[in-house]
Amino acid sequence: MTAQVDYLAVLFTTTSGASGDLLGSDEKELLQLVWQLVDVKNKKLGRVNNLLIKPELSNLTEEKEETGEEVREEEENGSSADLVSRATNLESALNQFHLRLTNEVNSTGAGTSVYLCTDGQLHIRQVIHPEAAGKNLLVPECFYSFFDLRKEFRKNFPTSDVKALDVHFMAESLNVPVDPPAMLDPAAMLAPEAAVQQVQTMASIVLALLSEPLCHMFSHPERVSEKFETGTCSKMEKVCDNTVIRARGLPWQSSDQDIARFFRGLNIAKGGAALCLNAQGRRNGEALVRFVNEEHRDLALQRHKHHMGNRYIEVYKATGEDFLKIAGGTSNEVAMFLSREDQVIVRMRGLPFTATHEQVLDFFAQGEGPKDSCPVSGGKDGILFVRYPDGRPTGDAFVLFACDEQAQCALRKHKDILGKRYIELFKSTAAEVQQVLNRYSSAPLIPVAPAPLVSVLPTVSLLPPPGSVRDCLRLRGLPYTATIEDILTFLGEFTQDIRPHGVHMVLNQQGRPSGDCFIQMTSAERAFLASQRLHKQVMSGQRGVNSRYVEVFPCSAEEMGLVLMGGSLSHTHAHTHSRSRSGTGLSPPPCKSRRLSPPTYSFTPAPTVLPAEAAALYPPIGQMLLTPRPLPPGHAYYPPSAQLYMNYAAYYPSPPGSPNTVGFFPSPSPLSSPGGLVRMPGLAYSNGVKDLINAMQGYQYAHEDGLIHAHGPVNAHDLTRTLLTQPKEWVCI
Repeated sequence: MTAQVDYLAVLFTTTSGASGDLLGSDEKELLQLVWQLVDVKNKKLGRVNNLLIKPELSNLTEEKEETGEEVREEEENGSSADLVSRATNLESALNQFHLRLTNEVNSTGAGTSVYLCTDGQLHIRQVIHPEAAGKNLLVPECFYSFFDLRKEFRKNFPTSDVKALDVHFMAESLNVPVDPPAMLDPAAMLAPEAAVQQVQTMASIVLALLSEPLCHMFSHPERVSEKFETGTCSKMEKVCDNTVIRARGLPWQSSDQDIARFFRGLNIAKGGAALCLNAQGRRNGEALVRFVNEEHRDLALQRHKHHMGNRYIEVYKATGEDFLKIAGGTSNEVAMFLSREDQVIVRMRGLPFTATHEQVLDFFAQGEGPKDSCPVSGGKDGILFVRYPDGRPTGDAFVLFACDEQAQCALRKHKDILGKRYIELFKSTAAEVQQVLNRYSSAPLIPVAPAPLVSVLPTVSLLPPPGSVRDCLRLRGLPYTATIEDILTFLGEFTQDIRPHGVHMVLNQQGRPSGDCFIQMTSAERAFLASQRLHKQVMSGQRGVNSRYVEVFPCSAEEMGLVLMGGSLSHTHAHTHSRSRSGTGLSPPPCKSRRLSPPTYSFTPAPTVLPAEAAALYPPIGQMLLTPRPLPPGHAYYPPSAQLYMNYAAYYPSPPGSPNTVGFFPSPSPLSSPGGLVRMPGLAYSNGVKDLINAMQGYQYAHEDGLIHAHGPVNAHDLTRTLLTQPKEWVCI
């Protein structure tokens, strides 16, 4: 926009820290304001004004000086300025500057339009505005528009680089007499006298630009944004990588307005402040900020480790893609919700899933007096519920308020009750609305658990077929001290229906009882009847202690084998065989660690160990797994060069061992008579062969039992006798 310029106030500032290109980068306080008025139409110069500011954190000796006291240069410090004055603080200095500049313009009478003119952007954007924002001071209107002398000079000398320009170079290019530049350290504080000389040289450069042959017109001033504008950003929008920064270390309660205040003096793009959220949807102390151009982005990087309150903020470069991931959105509903200008957004968290618009409106309208009531802007249209893609509510919502006062009134209802839940309230931003909606509508906030064992096993399905015979029982919730005798006592009359070696206690990965047990029954009818009578009956552990009720469910041998292998027949597999969790009565195993065997191993078929009559009593081989056992090299059933890892180390049959695993470990050929291999875990290291022989004596069966079992004789006439007469120490593999 073209501006009418009657006067230019050439301004120069110094701080108690660095100068030159590093001015304002160290957060040092403003010490000096020097300016000189230039009459653009008449091409005349006014007097040089020097305003000294006492920093609030100064350690200098206290001096009694009155604000606004004016003294001549010769009487004070020998300064070449026409008028020297002092101010006790920044607020007083800014007010004095504006008042004296206005009075000088009015006294001249050649016009009323006056603009500042500085050597570069730093004096206005990096010194005056940031310090005033940090001290919560209002800046006079004249500081929101100014001319950059370097850019105005470059319009007449296009080959010059703006960043490389300085006052002495411009003066020499325009044949303005100037003293040779002194070697100054940019990190050191500039002397007050040098600031006055800078202003005088800059005023001479302005006159040279206004005069012939250049006759330059000052018409397009730089603008400083007075207020941060909220808005939306589409994912299809193109964002330049050179305009985005990442701010880290923000206070958790900070908002986009706090970020705009931290970068005061720099122009942030509309809706360009996006607070980042973590995986749980909470703010993580980071934000992505988009500026209007690369120049403002570079100035923002100079504020690295500047302070917001008591915290220092780290500032780094970022990309446009990073910004779009956080602030970009595609929902028309969100765009309509955020299309209202000058609205303050409050986020509600912890809403009941049944909450309605009317309940939210009543929540903010209730109060003891008018001051406690804060109406929602737009009624129902000012409320946006956050939902999952399938329409289910998430418990979050965003609410619009007309002004900051009403929003603050609403925030005082933090942790008030709506229904039966307390509601958390936070001041939010448009970018946070987009981010929350994007997260809930795409990926879940918390990553899903890894796939179950069944989904990563080889192609052979481990799930039981739909028509399996449910001739087994699962006991869940056993006392941890329960033994096999306790289980048989609990079963009562159904003990005679148990198959030989049909009791399988399940141990956890530490070898301790898990509270589960599987029992193989002779028929599905008896298994169903047992589950009906014994379900939730009380079982007592050893010595009658640790009594608790036990859940009893019928299941199939295939389901039993699947659970023992670490699988699960919960609702996650329901789509495969149209089963429900309640239909199977099975729960996931408590131990979730899975160990998979290599899928390329092939097993040589084992020779028959059991006679056909005995094998008919047992389910198919391969439904159960054993504890990992190192095998000697050259075993007939495993490759000699390969090491085998059993599929699941946590679940395995316990005493008495399952007979359907016998085929994995046949009897070695040197044995002279049919028999079986017996495993005895938990032996002491000092046990010898003699101790083992003594331990096994007395466990042989009568010779009249003619049917031979791989684990020992089986009574051909009374199958239950074989089970009941086995000692509890008998451990099979």
